[in-house]
Amino acid sequence: MSQTGTLMGFVHRRRRGAELFLLVLALMVGIGAYAAVGLGVEGVVPADLVGYGGWLTALIVGAHVTVRLVAPYADPVLLPLVAALNGLGLAVIRRLDLTYEANGLDQHTFARQQLTWMTLGVILFVATLFLLRDHRVLQRFTYTAGLLGIVLLILPFLPVIGREINGARIWINVVGFSFQPGEVAKVLLVIAFSGYLVLHRDALALAGNRILFIDLPRGRDLGPILAMFGVSMMILVLQNDLGSSLLFFGLFLAMLYVATERPGWLVVGGLLFGAGALAAYTLVGNVQRRFDIWLHPMDYYPGTSFQPVEAMFGMGWGGLIGRGLGNGFPERVPFAYSDFILSTVGEELGLTAVMAIVLCYGLIVERALRIALISRDGFGKLMALGLGAIIALQVFVVVGGVTGLIPLTGLTTPFLSYGGSSLVANWVVIALLLRISDQARRPAPRLEPVDDSVADSESTQVVKLR
Repeated sequence: MSQTGTLMGFVHRRRRGAELFLLVLALMVGIGAYAAVGLGVEGVVPADLVGYGGWLTALIVGAHVTVRLVAPYADPVLLPLVAALNGLGLAVIRRLDLTYEANGLDQHTFARQQLTWMTLGVILFVATLFLLRDHRVLQRFTYTAGLLGIVLLILPFLPVIGREINGARIWINVVGFSFQPGEVAKVLLVIAFSGYLVLHRDALALAGNRILFIDLPRGRDLGPILAMFGVSMMILVLQNDLGSSLLFFGLFLAMLYVATERPGWLVVGGLLFGAGALAAYTLVGNVQRRFDIWLHPMDYYPGTSFQPVEAMFGMGWGGLIGRGLGNGFPERVPFAYSDFILSTVGEELGLTAVMAIVLCYGLIVERALRIALISRDGFGKLMALGLGAIIALQVFVVVGGVTGLIPLTGLTTPFLSYGGSSLVANWVVIALLLRISDQARRPAPRLEPVDDSVADSESTQVVKLR
C-alpha cells in the first residue's frame, strides 16, 4: 500500500491579508493627518481631501497588489510602515505650505511636489519588483555598481552640473532639475559592498596582532577600509557634508564587521574616522563651525545657530502631546519642511509622535535585520543588512542633529522630509528588501517519501524531490 508524507518543508503563510489591514491603518494616518491640517490651519476640511486621499490610496494599493502578485511571501510589515511615514510627511509638509502662503514667505507647493516624487518612487518600486525576480542577479554587477557609485559621488565636483547649496556641494543640476546623486550611490554601494565581502570575507576575517583581547586585522588586508576612508574624507572635506561621510563609512564598516565577525575592524574604523574628523575640524572651517554651534548653540544665537535653537524651542513648547497641527509656529525654522521636519512634528504633535516615528524606523531596521537572518545566501544577508544600515544610520544622524545629540549633518529624514532624491531612492531600498524577504520566506522544495517495491519482504522508501 502506497504511503506519502512530508519529510521537509514548513507551511509559510503569505500574510498579505495582514499587510492589507496594516495598510488601511497607514492610510488612515496619512489622510487623517491631511484632514487635521486643513481643520487646524484653515478651520475647514481641505477641499481636495477626496482627490488627495484617492491618489494616495491608489499608490499604496498599487504597491500592495504588486507585492501580492510578484513577491507573495515578502515581509508584510515594511510597506505599511513606509506608507504611514510617507503619508504623515506629506501632511506635515502641506501644513507648512499653508503657513508659507498665508504669510507670503514662499509660494512653493512642496506637498504637491513631494506627492509627485512619491508617485515616481512607487513606480520605481513596482518596476524593481517586476524586473528583479531574484536579488542574486545583482551579484554579477558588483564592480560595475561600485564604479557607478563612485562616479555618482564625484559628479557634484564637476564645474558645469555641480551645485553648492547651503554650504554643501552634494547636488547636480541637469535640464533644470536638481538631484542628489549620493542617494542613488548609497544603494549601488550596498550592492558593491555585498558582492565584494561575500567573495573576500574569509581573507578579511584572518586575525593579525592581538592587543587588549582584540584581534586586529592584518596590515595587508587594510586596503578596502583605507579606500573607503579616503572616499568618506573626500566627501567631508570637498563637499562639506559630514552626514554623507559618516553614512558611507559607517555603512561599509557595519557590513565589514558582520561579514568577518571581527571586532578589530570596528576598532580600526573608529580610530580612522575619529582621526579624520579631528583633522577636518582643524582644517575645514565649515566642519569646525558646525561643531562650535553644536557645543555652544546659544553663543551664536540668533546668528548661525538660529535654526537649531529655534527647533529646540519649538520641540520644548510642544511638550508631550504637542500644540496640535496648525497651532504652532514651525515656520520660524528656515528648513522645517526638509532637514528639520522632525522639529515640526515635535512642536505640533509632541514627543509622543516623535517617539512613534522613531519606533517606526526602528521596526523597519528590525525587519531588515530579520530578513538578513533568514536569508539563504550570503549575498542576500549582507545586502539586507546594508539596506537596513542605510536607514538606521540616516535616522541616527538626522534625529541626533535635530535633538542636539550630534552636530547637524544636513541629511533628510527617510520618507518624512521633503526631497525627491531621497524619497525615490528609499522606495527602491524597500523594494529590494521585499525581494530578498520573498526569496527568504518562500517555502523550500518539499521532500516526500515514496514506496519503492523491492524483491525482499521489507519495503524501502526512497526520498524523491517533488
